[in-house]
Amino acid sequence: MSSPVPHQRPELPSAEELAALPPDGGPKWNRLVFEKSPYLQQHAANPVNWYPWGGEAFEKARQEDKPVFLSVGYSTCHWCHVMEHESFEDPEVARAMNEAFVCVKVDREERPDVDHVYMTVTQALTGSGGWPMTVIMTPEKKPFFAGTYFPKDSRYGRPGMMDLIEHITTLWHEQREKVLESAARISEEIGKIAGSAGAGGGDESLGTETLDQAFEEFHSRFDPMHGGFGGRPKFPVPHNLSFLLRYHARTGNKDALRMVERTLTAMRLGGVFDQVGYGLHRYSTDEEWLVPHFEKMLYDQALLAIACVEAWQATGNCFYGRMAEEIFAYVLRDMTSPEGGFYSAEDADSEGEEGKFYVWTVEEIRSLLDKEDAEMYIKLYNFREEGNFREEATQRLTGANIPHLKVPLEEVAKELGEEPGELPGRVESIRERLFDVREKRVHPFKDDKILTDWNGLMIAALSKAARAFDHAGYAEAAKKAADFVLERLRTPDGRLLKRYRHGEAGLPAHLEDYAFLAWGLTELYEAVFEWKYLDAALGLAEQMGERFRGPDGKGFFQTAADSEQLVFRGKDAQDGAIPSGNSVACMALLRLGRITGRKDVEDMAHETLSAFSEAVGKFPSVHSQMLSALDFAIGDRTQEIVFAGELDGPEARRMVKRVRSRFAPGSVTVHRPAELPEEAHAKAPALVEKTPPEGGLYVYVCQNFTCDRPVSTEQELTPLL
Repeated sequence: MSSPVPHQRPELPSAEELAALPPDGGPKWNRLVFEKSPYLQQHAANPVNWYPWGGEAFEKARQEDKPVFLSVGYSTCHWCHVMEHESFEDPEVARAMNEAFVCVKVDREERPDVDHVYMTVTQALTGSGGWPMTVIMTPEKKPFFAGTYFPKDSRYGRPGMMDLIEHITTLWHEQREKVLESAARISEEIGKIAGSAGAGGGDESLGTETLDQAFEEFHSRFDPMHGGFGGRPKFPVPHNLSFLLRYHARTGNKDALRMVERTLTAMRLGGVFDQVGYGLHRYSTDEEWLVPHFEKMLYDQALLAIACVEAWQATGNCFYGRMAEEIFAYVLRDMTSPEGGFYSAEDADSEGEEGKFYVWTVEEIRSLLDKEDAEMYIKLYNFREEGNFREEATQRLTGANIPHLKVPLEEVAKELGEEPGELPGRVESIRERLFDVREKRVHPFKDDKILTDWNGLMIAALSKAARAFDHAGYAEAAKKAADFVLERLRTPDGRLLKRYRHGEAGLPAHLEDYAFLAWGLTELYEAVFEWKYLDAALGLAEQMGERFRGPDGKGFFQTAADSEQLVFRGKDAQDGAIPSGNSVACMALLRLGRITGRKDVEDMAHETLSAFSEAVGKFPSVHSQMLSALDFAIGDRTQEIVFAGELDGPEARRMVKRVRSRFAPGSVTVHRPAELPEEAHAKAPALVEKTPPEGGLYVYVCQNFTCDRPVSTEQELTPLL
């Protein structure tokens, strides 16, 4: 469960003190002290002479004829903390590293392009990957060694840093020619693999049979007892659930919906969901969703909230609606900056223990609550005197319990002798008391950088919920975040930047930033019908086409054409914990094209589907977000619903609510006001075509490029949906 983590880090210098430091940071610091990334700043006091990724480090390596030691991680990565404590804080290891290498630290969340390139290398060389990631390369950025976590000393067959440094030093000085040949060969082969992505296939090979194949793959991996897919560890991967909801809507397959409902229910009841403060932990270390890896990531909250909103629309089950609301409660309370942007993550560790902030002993509960409430809570949330972690979990937190439920509250009320209608209120009162107590504990570290791409995901989630739940507060939160990103994370010429922290935006944006934000802005437009968000999404789509597509038009590269040149320029559509940039771009472009009537925008999506059709056809279930786009692109269930005219009247509001409450993933909604901005006539011809009546509202429902006659009442509208 826990491992040694770093001691209390020294307080970073003030702005005035920072300005007085020499370029190398001086005797107390290294160059990372000048960086904005919380992860890099965590390593600023290491005795390792760290450099940030950049020309200075590689030029120094060339001048001193040293290999480059690249270490990649992120601020809430538990094993990154462990490796720091065991190796990078150790003076002996640091001295050897400084002598043998030029050492470079990268925050994978700030530089996903660097992370993607060298993770591809690591997986190819070792058969697996993860963080911390360790890659050793030539000064020309060509890798010849890769791995992940290394303790100081070798143990149990795992090499340690001291032996690794000695081995690499011997190779570099005594077998240089072989090292350079190996580095050149690795770079060439990885480049070929990367270059083949998106290189072939025609989208005629993708169709409903591809969706069927993906369903069968998910069905074969589904855990019917605990939900989720596969064994331990279990990751949430909510975009898999979103695909299955679409498959159920398309086919009526009850197993698809059963897999979604079982998985969402198990996650919400399990320890992987924070029962006291809400929000989802990173993943479950076991197959039961009981013992989580306790970090919380913004993207997990956004993607799971989307799946919950869609599950509520598809089933009408309020359990999933409440689950989404709980996730938003956590994000808006703990992960939102005063300016409206969303922070990135919260750590798993506090006070040197993983999970210490989140767990409780039986004794604590009895001391905090009256006897009746305490015994009910202990039984309800499955506490044990000795702690409720699995026996095989390493346990330094003696007697610690993770609150979790076996069944929903309504189902357990009878067993506890409670009235079903009264138990939720009683439990909520206890939760609030425990939350107030927990707030006084030492909190885990919060990574407060604001990332463009992850903010795009949360804007999409809040916008979907604002529409489905008719919740103005969620729309306002999404608007505030969107306005913040558009104002503070764009250059004067409209290019996006990657990261904002402490008043400063910087770093080049990547495909994910453009695609995820375009998705979020498109969803936001459908929630509030404000032209500026649709216009901004169109601008991002146009930039994706101009700056991220190759000359063959086959999908999008992760980096822009004028970005830093790495070993290769990656192009990928496979989804991981986060959907790929190409998958999200495909869906965003399809929806944008339908909303605006822009064939050029929609064509980019079809070209992307075509580009990756071979890979998607071979392994469809690892491209679930792309399959959701394919479901839309097939077109047999798509509808464009145009509200032309005034939306203020009660009948108009009823019609809008009727459209938004249902699960209709193939529908887009458009508002054609009486007065359109002048630029909309050229940029969004579909908005111009539908003429509103004088002082009233027409609703047009269009399908397969044909529109029904306009209607003006909910009674007329319902059959058309």
